[in-house]
Amino acid sequence: MKRFITLALLITVCFLLQTTIFQMLSLADVVPNLLLILTVAFGYMRGEKEGLYIGFCCGLLVDCIFGDVVGIYAFIYMLIGYINGFVNKMYYSDDIIIPVVLVAASDFIYDFLYYVFEFLLRGRLNFFFYLRRIMLPELIYTVLLSVLFYKLFHTINSWLEKMEKREA
Repeated sequence: MKRFITLALLITVCFLLQTTIFQMLSLADVVPNLLLILTVAFGYMRGEKEGLYIGFCCGLLVDCIFGDVVGIYAFIYMLIGYINGFVNKMYYSDDIIIPVVLVAASDFIYDFLYYVFEFLLRGRLNFFFYLRRIMLPELIYTVLLSVLFYKLFHTINSWLEKMEKREA
């Protein structure tokens, strides 16, 4: 129950930070994707199921607030969380390189799928403009912040695991 409440709070706080404070700190008109960092981090640390669940909750929250069609963001975040859960077998608690690479790859996949669903299917075919103006700046900004936020999420996950062991 503590894990559920903590993760719900993390999702809410990351969403609020992403949509309020980081909107004011936008660089090149993009903001970092904190919900993606959260999804990747917990998928990497906890496995496929938790990555899938957190991805679904993050995506559904974004869908309900910003989406035109409910389900697109939920699908993208779920897919990213599930895929990153497979890397859980290579999980090392003190390694920062693998999570940062996963965040970079996941952000590129997220932006590409977003382009496909939101632009390509509507006939907007200028991919290189989208790549240069949105995908690359967001990727760089998200990767830079992922170092900080991954450490925070790792600390919270370690604390939750200690609490679960103590209760068992």
